[in-house]
Amino acid sequence: MDLLVIGGGMAGLSAAARVAAEGGSVVLVEKAERVGGSARFAGFVWTAPTIEELRRVNPDGDPELAEALIDGFADGVVWIRSLGVQCRPPVPVLGFGRGHQVDTNHYLDTCERLIRDRGQEVLTDTWTRALLTENGTVKGAECLLPDGTARRIEATWTLLATGGFQGDPALRTEHIHPQAADIGLRANPYSRGDGLALGSAAGAAFGRKDAGFYGHLMPAGVSLADPARFVDLALYYSEHALLFDTTGERFVDETVGDHLTTMALLERPGARGLLVADARVHREWISASYVEGIPGVDKFQLCHRAGARSAVAESLDDFASMPEEWGYPGAVIRDRIREFNSAASKGGAPVPGRLLDARPLDEPPFYVVEAAPAITFTFGGLLIDAGAHALSADSDGHGRIPGLLAAGADAGGLYRRAYAGGLAPALVFGLAAARTALGGAPTAV
Repeated sequence: MDLLVIGGGMAGLSAAARVAAEGGSVVLVEKAERVGGSARFAGFVWTAPTIEELRRVNPDGDPELAEALIDGFADGVVWIRSLGVQCRPPVPVLGFGRGHQVDTNHYLDTCERLIRDRGQEVLTDTWTRALLTENGTVKGAECLLPDGTARRIEATWTLLATGGFQGDPALRTEHIHPQAADIGLRANPYSRGDGLALGSAAGAAFGRKDAGFYGHLMPAGVSLADPARFVDLALYYSEHALLFDTTGERFVDETVGDHLTTMALLERPGARGLLVADARVHREWISASYVEGIPGVDKFQLCHRAGARSAVAESLDDFASMPEEWGYPGAVIRDRIREFNSAASKGGAPVPGRLLDARPLDEPPFYVVEAAPAITFTFGGLLIDAGAHALSADSDGHGRIPGLLAAGADAGGLYRRAYAGGLAPALVFGLAAARTALGGAPTAV
């Protein structure tokens, strides 16, 4: 068999479907009862428009992987459209990116159907116990079928695409931050580091522990058990608001991106903070569309109805009366807002700075929501090259492990405490893995 794919999310399904479409043989193994993973909760395939822009927002990422992402993005979009899946015209994303709204569920289901229609296998509710190796070459895997039967699946190439380790509190603590054990999960619960464990056992190199993660600020204390809340309650508007920690101080430039503010808040006391917006921000951002093509909803009202700690202050003086049980120095926050507004109105430079939206927040009323970080997927993973080959730990990450590939959130190195799309890298490196698998038998390099 040409390719065994372990994990049926965006990367794994893209790779398996491409191999099947090209006439290759493939088996896809997914431990959940349904394929799709966290990609079912996403709707945009996007990244930076140029390599220069990607390097600007992600200066510490692997430059080879960055170039591969930019070079492969257009072909990835062509592949999606070739399957008859709607991929809308490009729009701006996050202020610097550009990408397409995609019917993601249609794409995932189409990939699965293509694999099956070409006579290839998709095994769900199936757990991968160990990789099969021979003289340092990965030859497939031993899997447990739903009835508990063990099955050896031999393959020329094996792709790890299990989605990262965000579903495992212990791994989050080890590789992200001690407070990461308790943060919310805005993703599927099955991505618990299986691919990393399998790859590491085969000698694959793991990337830097401080790579970070992609996530968003969510209302603190609100359950994320319902996936519909992953987007509905995400506090994207934090880029235009002010965020204060439990000491009453700002600690980050909120305007550089909610996803970056999320990582910063994780490292503050208690990993929680108060997000403060005024009437202008409410009008222009809280209740408006975040990305072109997505209808706007009043996120403050959604958070309030969900039971989040929230309030509307008619004036800044009301902050001094903040309930003691909230655990924030309301008077200090009031003073800091006034200081920020004074600096902003005079064209000064507040500390921390405001790179993209330096306007004052001085139009009452003020909308307050307690926020906490939530994780979508991890940046740390197995090191790969542009062909999705897993690199060896024994050679300081410069040599390949023959027969082993990685893509999606199982692959690390592309981002370090920065982000320029999640579906796009999964698509691009999933398709790169397919090209590698279709290219013949592996060799060590």
